[in-house]
Amino acid sequence: MSTFVLAVAGKGGTGKTTICGMLIDWLCRNGKTPVLAVDADANSNLNEVLGVEIEHTLGEIREIIASADTAAVSPIPASMSKKEFMDAKFHTALIEDDDFDMLVMGRTQGKGCYCFVNDLLSAELKKLKDAYRYMIVDNEAGMEHISRGVLPNVNAIVLVSDCSRRGIQAVSRIAELVREVDLGVDHAYLIVNRAPNGELSDGVKEEIEKSGLDLIGVVPHDDMIYEYDCDGKPTAKLPDDSPARAAVNKIAEKLFA
Repeated sequence: MSTFVLAVAGKGGTGKTTICGMLIDWLCRNGKTPVLAVDADANSNLNEVLGVEIEHTLGEIREIIASADTAAVSPIPASMSKKEFMDAKFHTALIEDDDFDMLVMGRTQGKGCYCFVNDLLSAELKKLKDAYRYMIVDNEAGMEHISRGVLPNVNAIVLVSDCSRRGIQAVSRIAELVREVDLGVDHAYLIVNRAPNGELSDGVKEEIEKSGLDLIGVVPHDDMIYEYDCDGKPTAKLPDDSPARAAVNKIAEKLFA
């Protein structure tokens, strides 16, 4: 089974993670499984959008292994290699939900050399990836884990912007970063989020045309997202009569046709 890897990126505050969660939920509801959700944003909250709890992150495991050589007492048993320890710990960070599995990358790396640990983590993720039909990755704007080669190669990227000219300019810079680091992405799509009545101004349309990005959909402002968030409900589970949900469903049909 070939795994389709989709990365979702954008500046903080654009609703990127909520859209990512709704795309994952659409895949599950339409039987396009198994799905692996990966939260690679330093400000990890995809689990809240999806309504699952996390106990361990891969970042925590990476920190333990990276500090083992300098710790007064090594956290790795003398009878185990670092690779064996990683193998044992890796699956403690895998959240297994009814419809999808999830990994949280966690904090970015601190001081010291992480090359060996990142290589171990990359090897584990590549082995795990083959068990899934889709891998959906929620990234920060810089996409650190992908650009460092920790996460697998990406088939397509969705860039999420708000409905402002500056927002479009910001995602255009992210698209340029993708090209600069040569991630080998087959296609980059644009989603404009929180548009009043789902409509874009002429100025924003002009900026999108200038950017050269492929606009795959516009998501309207939706008070129901705010209400769900205030009530502590997972926003990925918005009902079908939600304007945002309806718009994301149409986008998902195009992305995962």
